[in-house]
Amino acid sequence: MKVKEFAEKLDMVILTGEKGLDKEIKKIYACDLLSWVMSHACKNDAWVTVLNHVNIVAVAVLLEISCIILPEGVDIEETTLKKAIENNIPILKTNMDTYEICWRTHEILR
Repeated sequence: MKVKEFAEKLDMVILTGEKGLDKEIKKIYACDLLSWVMSHACKNDAWVTVLNHVNIVAVAVLLEISCIILPEGVDIEETTLKKAIENNIPILKTNMDTYEICWRTHEILR
């Protein structure tokens, strides 16, 4: 499923990455420890994290993650938004908690 369709189905706000909305999402991954994400997340994952600093974009680029999802209405730093735009990384925002995001994603991707 493409990031744009995913965001629409789950009623998420697209903050950045309009040029990356055609990326494919294969599965969901949730973690807030960058070193763990770097060793366990995969290409084409949708990554759920409450982290909001610029390093999340670097990790997403390195791993070719499809998009970053901010749960529970988490706000994001302006520098992070700018870096995501530069790198075509979609950042999505929702008021859902991580469990609900993962459960609903599993349901629509299977």
